[in-house]
Amino acid sequence: MRAVVQRVTEASVTVAGEVVGRIGPGLCVLVGVTHTDDAALARRLATRVARLRVFPGEDGRMDRSVDEMGTGHGVLVVSQFTLYGETTGGRRPGWSAAAPGEHAAPLIDIVVDELRSRGLEVATGVFGAEMQVASINDGPVTLLLEV
Repeated sequence: MRAVVQRVTEASVTVAGEVVGRIGPGLCVLVGVTHTDDAALARRLATRVARLRVFPGEDGRMDRSVDEMGTGHGVLVVSQFTLYGETTGGRRPGWSAAAPGEHAAPLIDIVVDELRSRGLEVATGVFGAEMQVASINDGPVTLLLEV
């Protein structure tokens, strides 16, 4: 699994003109799934996201996680098969490394459920939908996680 994690001041997902997910400060997490990923990796990714120290503490250093930030900080999880796009062969990306929906969707759900089980506010996009993701990157802080 791959995830692009951005610390944001706010983020939202819109589908067919309707906002379906929105957070204030927190993390916007774009998640990609490949064929060999499983439930254990999905839980591991969620734990890494929740424990990633990207928020400033009292001394201004990035030493707090979204787990530690408490109420008012959320996570927006958006499925993103294009994270497994292959671009080395030309101008048109290939998608063969991205898992099909029937494999990927349940793993995205596990990531979301695991984050919620930690008491985090979690918003989502709609799996497989044409989505518009809006975010204001804070810092900017953007990281690529692979598990």
